[in-house]
This record gives sequence, C-alpha cells and structure tokens, in this order.
Amino acid sequence: MVFTTLSQPRSISHLVNLLSNPPVSLLRTCLRYSHNQNPNFTTNQASLSTDHILSLLERCSTLDQVKQIQAQMILSGIISDAFAASRLIAVCSFADPPKLLYGSMILRKLENPNVFSWNVVIRGCSGGDDPRESILLYKLMLHSNARPDKYTYPFLFKACAKMVDFQLGMELFGHAFQLGWRSHFYVINALIHMIAMCGRLGDARKLFDGSCVRDLVSWNTMIHTYVQSGCPREALELFREMEVGKVRPDEVTMIGLVSCCTQLQDLDLGKQFHQYIEENEIKFTVPLTNSLMDMYVKCGSLEPALALFDRMTKRTVVSWTTMIVGYAKFGLLDAAQRVFREMPERDVIPWNALIAGYVQCKRGKEAITLFHDMQTSHVKPNEVTMGTLLSACSQLGALEMGMWVHHCINKHGFPLNVALGTALVDMYAKCGNIQKSLRVFREIPERNALTWTAMICGLASHGHADDAIKHFLKMTEIGLQPDEVTFVGVLSACCHAGLVDEGRIFFDQMTSKYKLVRKLKHYSCMVDLLGRAGLLDEAEELVKAMPMEPDAVVWGALFFACRIHGNVAMGERAALRLLELDPHDSGIYVLLANMYVEANMRDEADKVRVLMRKMGVEKTPGCSSIEVNGMVHEFIARDKFHPECKEIYKCLLQLGRQMEHHGRIPSTS
Repeated sequence: MVFTTLSQPRSISHLVNLLSNPPVSLLRTCLRYSHNQNPNFTTNQASLSTDHILSLLERCSTLDQVKQIQAQMILSGIISDAFAASRLIAVCSFADPPKLLYGSMILRKLENPNVFSWNVVIRGCSGGDDPRESILLYKLMLHSNARPDKYTYPFLFKACAKMVDFQLGMELFGHAFQLGWRSHFYVINALIHMIAMCGRLGDARKLFDGSCVRDLVSWNTMIHTYVQSGCPREALELFREMEVGKVRPDEVTMIGLVSCCTQLQDLDLGKQFHQYIEENEIKFTVPLTNSLMDMYVKCGSLEPALALFDRMTKRTVVSWTTMIVGYAKFGLLDAAQRVFREMPERDVIPWNALIAGYVQCKRGKEAITLFHDMQTSHVKPNEVTMGTLLSACSQLGALEMGMWVHHCINKHGFPLNVALGTALVDMYAKCGNIQKSLRVFREIPERNALTWTAMICGLASHGHADDAIKHFLKMTEIGLQPDEVTFVGVLSACCHAGLVDEGRIFFDQMTSKYKLVRKLKHYSCMVDLLGRAGLLDEAEELVKAMPMEPDAVVWGALFFACRIHGNVAMGERAALRLLELDPHDSGIYVLLANMYVEANMRDEADKVRVLMRKMGVEKTPGCSSIEVNGMVHEFIARDKFHPECKEIYKCLLQLGRQMEHHGRIPSTS
C-alpha cells in the first residue's frame, strides 16, 4: 500500500531529529474530518430505549443474537446514534472468537462512524489472520473524513510488524506525524516495536535512545522487543540502564526479564529476579506467575513452579498447561495426567501438551490413544497436534497411521508449512517409505535447514549414501547452514557406504569450515566408519583423542568392529570399558561370549557366562512390533499376554518348519 500524498522520514536519523526538534510550521495536513452528531436522540424516552437495547447487546453470546439486536436498532433508529453504533461494532470485534468480517460490514454501511468504531475494527484486523485488512480499513477511514487519533496508529504499526512491512510502517508514521501524533507515547512505543519486528533492531534502539518522550511503557517496549528478537543479553543490559535512570519496573518489565532467563537457561538469574519481585512488592499477576513457572520448568526446576502454581488463586489455560509440560518433561506422566484431568476447561493447547509429553517420553502408542480421546471430546486439532502425531508415528514406525495423519492435514486444509512438511518427510523416512519422503520433500513450498537435515538423515538410514551427500552439498550451495544433526546424517551415510575419505573430509569440515563443536554422536559415527573399513588402530586412536569421555555408543562401535574383523584383544578392551559403564547390560556379556566362541576361545566364553550368572544379569528378551490396520502390536520373546498368542506361536512354528525345509538354519551369532 503506497500513500503518495504524504512523504515519509528519509532515515531513522531524520526520524529521530523530527521527533526531538519538531518544526514550528508542520506540513499541511491532507486529511479533513468532521464531527457529526445525530440530533434525534435528545429525549429521555429515546435515552431509555437506547440504554435498554445496549444492555441487551452486551449480553449477546452468538452472532445470531447480535443480528437480532441490530435489527431492533435499525427499526428504532438507534443505529444512527454514533455511540450506539460503536457499541454494536465493538461487540462484534471483541467477541470470542471475534466477528471481524461482520463488524467491518456494519462499519462500512454507517454514514458517519466515529473514530472509536474505526479503531475497534482496525484493532481486531491488525491481530487477525489478514492484518492487511486493517490497512484497507484505514484508507476507508481517511476517505470518510474521520480523523485518526493516538490509538489508531499503534494498531496499524502492529499490522505492519506482523506483515514485516517497514516501508508501509514509515509511510503511516508520516501520516501520524502530520496529524500531530509525532511525540505521543502510544505512537512512538508502537513505532519502536514495529521497526524492530521488521528486522531493524539497531534502528529501533536508535529511535528509543533519541526519543524525548520515554515512559515506563517505552522501556518495557524496548526490553520486550529485545526478548522477542532473541537478544536476552541486550534486554538485561537495558534493564541495568533503566535502574540507573531510577525508572521503577512493573510486572510487565519483570515478564520480559524472566523470559530472558528462560532463553538463556539461567536458573540462578531467574531465582534472583523472583526474589527481586518479592522484595520490591511487585504484583504477582497471572501472566507474571505464568512466566516464572515457565522459566522454572524450562530451566529444569519443577518444585518452584509447582509452589507458584499451588499459590495461584486464578489459573489460566497457560498455567495448567505449563504444569502439564513440566511434569511431562520430568517423565512424571501420571502427574501430568492428573493435572490435565483437574483442568476446568480443556482446549487444544493442553491436549497438545499432554500428547507431546508422551511422545517426548517415547510412548508414542499412548500418544495416539490420547489423540483418539481428544477426537471423542470434540476438540478440533491444529497444526501442532498433527506435527506431534507424526512424531509419534515416526517413533513407532506406524506408516498407516502416518498416512492417515497426512490425509487429515489435507482434509482440514492445514497449510503445509515448514514444521509440518519437515515432520512428514521425517515420518515417511523413518516408517520405511523413502520414495514418499522424497516426494513430500520436493512438494512442500518452503524448506529450511531442518527439512534438509530430515531428508539427509532419511536417505542415509535407507542406505542411499550418494543421494544423502548430494542433498547435503545442495543444501550448502543454497546458503543453508548445516547443524550437528545434519552432520550425523552425512557421517552415517558415509559409514553405510564405506566412504572413508569422504567421511574424514566432512568430519574435518565440522570445525574448520562450519565452526561446529563435535559431539559424542559424531565421534561414534567416525569410529564406526573406520572400524567397518578395518582401520581399527585409527579408530582406537580417535577414541583416545576424544575431548570428552567416550560413552557406550562409542565403545560399542569399536567393539562391534573388532568382532567383525576378529581383533579379540582390542575387542576385549572395548568390552571391559562397556562393562565399566554398565555392568548389568546383558547384551555386552552375550556379544563378548559370542566373540570368544567365533574365535574358538570357548573357555573364555564360559567364563563370561559364569560372570554373567554371578552378577545376576539376565538376558534381555527381544522385542518387535508390527502395525496392522493402524494398530501397533508389540511382541516380546516368550510373551503369552497377547490375546491371540496361541495362533501367533502356531504361525511361528510353521514358519520355522518351512525355513528348515528350505535349508535356512539360523545363525546364533
């Protein structure tokens, strides 16, 4: 949208200068306005009639009821009263959910709507799905000769921030400047936020520093702008300046500061701010308490969050959901379920939190069951629900269920954004359909580094090493930065294909080119790659040179390589280190004994079995799963609990006989 009749500030420096030193003679305004009052409602009878109808209007809960009251207002002529019409529009705009389209239609039909009527609809549209509608309404407002006020422009700047349209925002400020709102707190604070949300954080700070009108809201705006832009340290530094300037913080300030601690994962600083709030008797509002609870949960301290929750006299959905997330994070799913059941009302947000908790705890089967309960409760899922369900399907390898979720995404018209697209790529790859994964990857309109990483890891796990490496090279060519997970996928691809030289290059590039810190997973991939290629000495030297203590995965990779290549001495060393890490892991004893048997060292194998019995270690039974008609069935060796176990064992016996008939003898190694 371009406003050709008004100029805009040439730069932020020019803007600061205009705000600090306004010219004596302002530019001639291009907007004219008039105040029209209806003379028809001056009698007491008309006043009573208006009050009665407006009283009914405030009690409306559905759009049909609003329309009935509107009809009465038209029949009685009250609709011509500017105040009454503004209340009708406000009821539509502030409804839950808001009836913005209908409110906008009423506004457009009125002869002379007042500025309040325009503002409430512009406000609603600025926070809606299509913020550009607020700009269109603003243009109509100008054409109707209604004069925008100090409340109009903050809503418009909010819309510009949402659309990330800096140019439009500055043109709108040109209007605000000419109308005399150049130095009002509301306008300047909203302008600062808009500039920052358009990616010009430095310019926003420059405007803040140069502004001659700074109140507590100004400081809070800048602090929260830093927090929303992911700059917590800058927000904390600004708070120190605020303290030096003797500006007393309020609960809004503290919400921003507590959020800084959440982003920094700084529990100690969060506790200090909690103490500061208590010592300075800052009001524990519900949003501030929710923010503190969220900080404690995300910083790994559940008890203080629970104490705050128990003290709350009024709890919102956010309060309840934060505790559900907290319990789930610590694996306390029964407690999370209890809090969930105690909630007075449950919308999609707590359902998502509980389902995600089960997925995080690797209990995908229960997560899917919860989703079915959610459907039974007539709660409509959203994009987050679908993404979480796809993660559950990935865990279980439940392809049929994953395809059903994909169908639901299309059926409900959810946009295939980056998050959902990445989840679909990952699900199809982990559920064994790499071709479908590739098809979805090519079809999604937008791909970020996580999407490419999911595709690279999927190709690697399916043994398509060349394709995985090609995708990695393409990803870097288009300017996307790989992360640690990306390199796990690339190194795994090299490992599966035996590409030792390529693996060495990628392993080196992690630090030399991309400045990434190698983690245990990268070392285990490299040890596995070298070990499979028979370069056991190099693999062992890499283990010794690791900057961190090797874990069971690293030693396991070396041990398996030794077993493959018959290096018993090195295999013994790796196995002993594994037993030091977990002396009760039955798998290590079994594999070590098998290695001795394969090397014809039966006495040593017997010693391992004796040691195993002495330690009281029992062999962990094998477990497998299969998906049939969207239901995942789990099986454990010698399990007799499945309702169809007799038929299952009968089928296994028949399969075993057929294998023997065809000369297929199982290898116990």
